[in-house]
Amino acid sequence: MTKKKKKSRIYIIWIVNLCLITAVVAFFVWYESVPDVSPEKVLKTYMAHISNREYEQMYEMIDAGISGNISQEDFVKRNSAIYEGIGVDNIKIHITSYDKEQKEICYETSMDTVAGNVTFENNVSFIQEKGTYKLVWSDSLIFPELDSTDKVKVSVTNAERGQILDRNGRVLAGKGVASSVGVVPGKLENRDDAISQLADLLEMKVEDIERKLSAKWVKEDSFVPLKTIPKVDELKLLSLEPDKETLAEKERHEKLLEIPGVKISDIGIREYPLGEAAAHLVGYVQNVTAEDLEEHDGEGYTSNSVIGKSGMEGLFEKELKGQNGCSITIVDSNGNKKKIIVSTIVENGKDIKLTIDSNLQKELYEQFKDDKSCSVAMNQYTGEVLALVSTPSYDNNDFIRGMSSEKWNALNEDENKPMYNRFRQVWCPGSTFKPIIAAIGLTTGAIDPNEDYGNEGLSWQKDSSWGSYHVTTLHAYEPVILKNALIYSDNIYFAKAALKIGERDMESSLTKLGFNEELPFDIKVAKSQFSNTDKIEKEIQLADSGYGQGQILVNPLHMACIYSAFCNEGNMIKPYLTYKKDAIPNVWITAAFTKDAAQMVLEDTKEVINNPHGTGYAACRTDITLAGKTGTAEIKASKEDTTGTELGWFSVFTTDENMDRPIMIISMVEDVKGRGGSGYVVKKDSQVLEKWLSDN
Repeated sequence: MTKKKKKSRIYIIWIVNLCLITAVVAFFVWYESVPDVSPEKVLKTYMAHISNREYEQMYEMIDAGISGNISQEDFVKRNSAIYEGIGVDNIKIHITSYDKEQKEICYETSMDTVAGNVTFENNVSFIQEKGTYKLVWSDSLIFPELDSTDKVKVSVTNAERGQILDRNGRVLAGKGVASSVGVVPGKLENRDDAISQLADLLEMKVEDIERKLSAKWVKEDSFVPLKTIPKVDELKLLSLEPDKETLAEKERHEKLLEIPGVKISDIGIREYPLGEAAAHLVGYVQNVTAEDLEEHDGEGYTSNSVIGKSGMEGLFEKELKGQNGCSITIVDSNGNKKKIIVSTIVENGKDIKLTIDSNLQKELYEQFKDDKSCSVAMNQYTGEVLALVSTPSYDNNDFIRGMSSEKWNALNEDENKPMYNRFRQVWCPGSTFKPIIAAIGLTTGAIDPNEDYGNEGLSWQKDSSWGSYHVTTLHAYEPVILKNALIYSDNIYFAKAALKIGERDMESSLTKLGFNEELPFDIKVAKSQFSNTDKIEKEIQLADSGYGQGQILVNPLHMACIYSAFCNEGNMIKPYLTYKKDAIPNVWITAAFTKDAAQMVLEDTKEVINNPHGTGYAACRTDITLAGKTGTAEIKASKEDTTGTELGWFSVFTTDENMDRPIMIISMVEDVKGRGGSGYVVKKDSQVLEKWLSDN
């Protein structure tokens, strides 16, 4: 190769290499200029950060300079205040177009807020920086109509909670007025003495009052609410003989107002007019807790909401609560409404009307308020529950006005258990179970109502296999037939009857009557049982079951349902609590007993009340025929226990289906030993019936 050719070749190679180097450099320059994420993805990522409350990350995605030189602090403050203030969730966007030259995206936004779903169209521009796209941010990115000086306002219209009414429209739970007692700190004189007086009059701790007065928001001229107390009833004060409670409340108000700086103002509250008489039935509401808000997330509750905690308030919470109205509005710097983003109309809660009769509820409470007892009253032909009472009780209004920890502890530590709902429990029924055994025996054919079981005296055992155990009774009589056994409440007769029925038929019959089954009722009550196990284990247990002892436990409302079969040709009526204008009975258990068995037991239980030898004769009336059964159940730690207590029962009901207001009452009282046994209950229920029938 000549020298000239060699030089020419080197020159060509040099040119090629230079071109390659230039191409590589050009490629890298071009590559660096190409964004690695598209504007569409940037926008979607930005929106995802909103849902996650990641405002700092959002700020990193905008060009702060072009976006008005907004600082991160101001950006985070503005966005968090608006998005969290309106409760944004579930943000979705749909990109409708992208202008590559202008680098502008048009899109639709959908989001859930405290006032409902919001949908709007918007657009956003981008600039390209070092291979990435940055958003050009302005307030209009939040809402298209929003300017930097505007505010986003959330307005809530609270729904009125529905009332709970009795069958006659009387209020069991509804709107009331109380007195809010508070202090203007700057007007307090002799602060320590004043706070001490307030603590005494309001039954509060000094430190609790100090804590309220030292809250960060409190200023010298602020009104600081301390406690809600009953409002003085001026009408009661004008009566000839005002009651002691009204006079004491009036005196307390006067003493409070004597303290400089104290103010008392009216405040709307939830009120329970029957108080203690219906507390276990109606229940109460309280302010929601953090746990409530978590459990009921998405149901419209806020930190200012109340929620039903027990009784009807809890059972019908969804219906009573209603839905708050809410609007999200853009307001300009002068406070003028600029744009309504979204609004929902307030829906007040529904009123709940119960089958309960307030007068009857109150009368039963007044009769038994000093006892540990429960009573149920029902229309035995329709299943309408007329009263549900548990005593002793508590005032559910205390939960609204604010209960001190001392009072709460006193309620819970009271040995009589005023917070304990007795009508939801099961109890040993004693002799009130005998009509049920009679109906089972007649239905199964195990009992011949005219068979004379023989006079055994006052003590009996089947044979020596029972060892020292005997069934005892209180009265000897002849002939020992079913009717007389019910009149004299003969334990021995019904122990024999249970043995005739037999374990398997007894178990199957009681199972058919709803034992070990949930009662089909609005309020959940304990299941009745015939044994602590799944069957009757021993012969003595079976015999004891015949007169309502052994391991028999019955809920009083369930017993009322069983007794209703005596009035309805053997069909057990289903109880209900929500009022219906035209009461149509629903049968819970068809043919619980045969028609003949039910009729015979009905006639025999009439004798229990109307025969002078009957254990319920004290309830006999000349104007109307009643039927029923008394019962006394021994509660002992062992067979040898002589210090055990007694439960007193009385089941009584009208027998004329065509009367205006038929009724069945079943009451149970603990600790009647030495107080007249079941006779104690008969006397009180008779007075309730007198009032009920006289109002007829």
